[in-house]
Amino acid sequence: MSLLIGALTIGLILALLALGMFISFKIYNFADITAEGSITLGAAIAAALIVSGMNPFLATLIAMIGGFIAGSITGLIHTKFNINGLLAGILMMTALYSVNLHIMGKSNLPLMSQNTVVSFIEGLKILPNNDIAVFLATLILVTIIGIVLYLFFRTNIGTAMRATGNNPQMIRALGVNTGMMITLGLGLANALIALSGALLAQYQGFADVQMGIGMMVWGLASVIIGEAIVGGGSVAMLIIGSIFGSVIFRLLVAVALRLGMNPNDLKLITALFVFIALVIPYYTKKMQKRGVEAK
Repeated sequence: MSLLIGALTIGLILALLALGMFISFKIYNFADITAEGSITLGAAIAAALIVSGMNPFLATLIAMIGGFIAGSITGLIHTKFNINGLLAGILMMTALYSVNLHIMGKSNLPLMSQNTVVSFIEGLKILPNNDIAVFLATLILVTIIGIVLYLFFRTNIGTAMRATGNNPQMIRALGVNTGMMITLGLGLANALIALSGALLAQYQGFADVQMGIGMMVWGLASVIIGEAIVGGGSVAMLIIGSIFGSVIFRLLVAVALRLGMNPNDLKLITALFVFIALVIPYYTKKMQKRGVEAK
């Protein structure tokens, strides 16, 4: 039971990563590899500040701000210097590796004996089972963030951001600064990703400089799985799908590990799964098109 609750909790924490990838990938069609650095950045900032004695909630908030700055810099590199988006993300991710090492002071920073958001929730003794209490708190947080994100995309700024991704020429003709919209969107995306990293570090009890490796693929897998479950369409359904996709993907990983899969193969299996998830819709549409032509 505790294994299932733990998998669900991590799935929800990584749903924040999925929501960040949803913004960059589905709104802007921008495969932002900054995510692999910003999730570690969030963990590094939160861990370093908590170890120094700062309130864990404030430390988590500052971690989000750090992620926003990282994403915004990627956006500026892409828009102001006209550098390819993938290269801009790679530049930022590479720089963040050294930044994260400087923030933590070493490659791994333990938090087991520190006051964290997780230990605070456990200390409230709301429920007899601490694992369930942390899971419910995470579920509430992710639900609130999902609702706020949906409402944000219905505002004028949110609509302009979506329009920038759909038709930049049109929205530019209406006087909107598309460069600023892209920069703002990537900043928001990486703020959520950094929040995911900060919470993940506090839940697992450590921050590690290598923890971001492969996380972009994880986020994309969650978004793709979620879209396959709920289908395309409205922003609300895509947000819900991203959250469900993350939880389901984490459960699949937990089951695979439980059945004896070598942990060393986890990244390989993840990459293959994303490849399959990307290929299936293409061939499904191709088969449907042939069926229509045959009629």
